[in-house]
Amino acid sequence: MKKETYLMAIDAGTGSVRAVIFDTQGTQIASEQKEWTHLEEEGVANSMSFDFEKNWLLTSECIRGVIKSSGVNAQDIVALSATSMREGIVLYDAKGNELWGVANVDARASEEVQYLKEHFAGIEEEFYALSGQTFALGALPRLLWLKNNRPNIYEKVAKISMIGDWILAKLSGVIASDPSNGGTTGIFSLEKREWKSSMATRVGIKDEIFPKVFEVGEVIGGVTESASEITGLFEGTKVVMGGGDVQLGSAGLGVVKEGDVAVLGGSFWQQVVNIKSSVKPPKDMSMRVNPHVVSGLSQAEGITFFSGLVMRWFRDAFCDIDKLEAKEQNRDVYEVLESKAKAVPVGSHGIMPIFSDSMKYAKWYHAAPSFLNLSLDANLCNRASMFRSLEENAAIVSSINLENIQKFSGIEVEEIVFAGGASKGALWSQILADVTGCRVKIPKVTEATALGAAMAAGVGAGIYDSLVEASTELVVWNKMYEPNLENKKIYDAIKVQWQEAYAKQLELVDAGVTTSMWKAPGL
Repeated sequence: MKKETYLMAIDAGTGSVRAVIFDTQGTQIASEQKEWTHLEEEGVANSMSFDFEKNWLLTSECIRGVIKSSGVNAQDIVALSATSMREGIVLYDAKGNELWGVANVDARASEEVQYLKEHFAGIEEEFYALSGQTFALGALPRLLWLKNNRPNIYEKVAKISMIGDWILAKLSGVIASDPSNGGTTGIFSLEKREWKSSMATRVGIKDEIFPKVFEVGEVIGGVTESASEITGLFEGTKVVMGGGDVQLGSAGLGVVKEGDVAVLGGSFWQQVVNIKSSVKPPKDMSMRVNPHVVSGLSQAEGITFFSGLVMRWFRDAFCDIDKLEAKEQNRDVYEVLESKAKAVPVGSHGIMPIFSDSMKYAKWYHAAPSFLNLSLDANLCNRASMFRSLEENAAIVSSINLENIQKFSGIEVEEIVFAGGASKGALWSQILADVTGCRVKIPKVTEATALGAAMAAGVGAGIYDSLVEASTELVVWNKMYEPNLENKKIYDAIKVQWQEAYAKQLELVDAGVTTSMWKAPGL
């Protein structure tokens, strides 16, 4: 009888770290999660530090805990990999000891962003054309901040990696990176899928700190004796290169071939389209472009800010009655709200939410949060109609981002994979189909990001030939939604009106009358 073997995925997200064990058919066996926080550094506005000492203990507890709760023999875990929030970086000294780290949306380097734009005219545009990234969340301004404000630390810096890479380094002793996560530093070539150290040279930053690049699924080493002792993993277990959370999550959703499209509906919404690595980013710098976890592919990415968080705010601020109703009926409160919103006509009686703008990566900021065009008729303007308007708006902004990606990539979007918490909503899924005019597919998976990392581990262990093969084999579909093209005509008109209204709301921010929901560093 063949011995059962397992794969481990470690997922370092913004709010927590998880260790998940899968069997080789992609079935989740057990999961262990620990919340972590990234605190603002004292005296450093808009900072988000990464506490690598505390967070390594939490990560180790997750690994040890999931091995125990699963009942799996550590020796039967044949390989592991990691995925993480992108943009977050860890810096090391010459001996491989951590010196400094920041989480993903650390925005301390506003002055450095402005300095680079003012003293190196056109350099952001030049670097964006190569990397698909602007300076907003890139590593160069943060490294410059360190050089200017913590020179004693900066002088010791010998290596840089991403947070997922840091986990693999703690386990294997090997500091390395991959294109999908490393590419979000902005010091990277989209087409060649390797570091572009000359970018650092140009702005006076150390250019010898970039580690070896492995493709996702390549073995970088084995679990060391010291890591085995603290985590409970078997010494020598294969440590396999992972990648960025969105890109590995895409693999876990079957989005692995050119032209595949996904909308990931979480706290933020991402709209991703797979394109060839040779496709140049748009000249207007409107979209982000990242290396995919599949060699030869990039992902054009639109981002909608706070779509899931806005829903949570609306629920907690206005929906106490619906919460009680949900509790009495033993239902999810969003399910209750959707059942009421379903009775509201397409267009939500003209209610127009103003939250996230469509993506304008070169000048990334948003209007003040608000609702426009409210009615004093309580039969028309109420919790159900406002809730529906928020669902419609998230789909409309996603649609605009997908249309902008289509303009520069030439990819015709006909089918969308919809995943994340939002995809649980049947009404929201149908609205997305109606707004975009595309078939919407819902995968039968709850942990796409972790599954993607497990796939990477499986490739390294030789269980799958490639991520594409693993994805094709393991991803199954749960539901399908066909668009109502009559509803699409209504949404097309609303989309035009909304864009005009949003532009006027940005003018109020520009005039100092209202406060932006979020602004990129340097604006």
